[in-house]
Amino acid sequence: MPIGRTSAAKTKVVVLTADQALEESVRAIFSASPQIGLDLLKGRVADCADLIDPEGATVVVADVDAGEETELQALEALLLRIGGWPPVVAITRDFDAAVARRLMQMRIADVLVKSVTPVDLVRTCARVAKPAPEKTPDAPAQCDAAEAQIFTFLPAVGGAGVTTLAVQTAMLLMNGGARGKTSTCLVDLDFQHGSCADYLDIEPRLNLSEIEPRPERLDRQLLEVMLSQHPSGLAVIAAPNRPAEMRSFDPDMVTRLLDLVSSHFDYVVFDMPRTWFSWTDSVLLGSNKLFIVSETTVPGLRHAKKLVDAIRERLGDGPHPQVIINRFVQKMFSAGLRKSDIEQAIGDAFLAFVPNDYGLVREAIDRGVPLEDVRKGNKITLQLKKLILPQGNGKTANEAAGGLKKLKLSWARS
Repeated sequence: MPIGRTSAAKTKVVVLTADQALEESVRAIFSASPQIGLDLLKGRVADCADLIDPEGATVVVADVDAGEETELQALEALLLRIGGWPPVVAITRDFDAAVARRLMQMRIADVLVKSVTPVDLVRTCARVAKPAPEKTPDAPAQCDAAEAQIFTFLPAVGGAGVTTLAVQTAMLLMNGGARGKTSTCLVDLDFQHGSCADYLDIEPRLNLSEIEPRPERLDRQLLEVMLSQHPSGLAVIAAPNRPAEMRSFDPDMVTRLLDLVSSHFDYVVFDMPRTWFSWTDSVLLGSNKLFIVSETTVPGLRHAKKLVDAIRERLGDGPHPQVIINRFVQKMFSAGLRKSDIEQAIGDAFLAFVPNDYGLVREAIDRGVPLEDVRKGNKITLQLKKLILPQGNGKTANEAAGGLKKLKLSWARS
């Protein structure tokens, strides 16, 4: 099957492996198509990575022993050498949270876990392979324009208004394109107490019990079945909440779902639960913007500060968390917390205050509409525009920044 490009030229797949069984499998599956040229190198990554020639390649597949530091160092050197193209898919037998984090920090395109099926390998190569960016002086900012921009909202305390900010951000991103509406998806990851669908008065259609037994079944067709659509055009992924059912879902299922979503939308907004799950690190690492939402209380500020420190420790050079203080009210001659007190308490992670307008937010939620439909030019929307659409001229954050490169969310296949 053709991978990536639709031109008549052959697609070139470079595979490096010391595994005889994998070598035979790769030869059989890729040799079946005359449109695919296979460049097979025999050996370990630590010994032969320097022999890989990325020139003209569509995708590189590296069979790496993740249990050996020399193998990981050689893989990292390979990624640095070839730069952003072609994408590199790693195949490994040893896989855990530490390996996942290391590979994601390398900006690996995807990871497959042995024993990988030929079909999964072909599908993965087809998904990650894209035409090499045109390196012309006139269009450097457009080379990554197709990559989804991911905005993640994480609560520091309960009831801080995360869902309201996530919903309004998604609406702003959807309507903020210079050439009309952009494809935007709001994803409610609070599977137990999520309320995005309730806020928008739509039916949640994500059936987790159907996906979890066989995550590999999840494709674009099934995703479309499980998408909810708001009248505004906003796509929403939300599951019916189950307040009496506390459980953690397979991280492979969650990351596969999120990677599929990020591959088909311009913008993705995540409404995160307060509880930290096994897949939380992956979601945060894949984010372009990470917002921690707190309230104007001493406990809220303390929790926000601790969360910032924890994320910096866990994610290292990953996305930098920024704190938003929601529902802020400036009172004159008050003995309460002042802006300067809050900024000092949060430190360099402080981003902005969002004003309080309880009546406006309540009406919007009850009607299932954006804040702008209730009151044009309200203070909450104006403040979010400054954060999400920084240039204030109709350009989205993606266009203003020239298309930031997102980190792939998918990191495991079994």
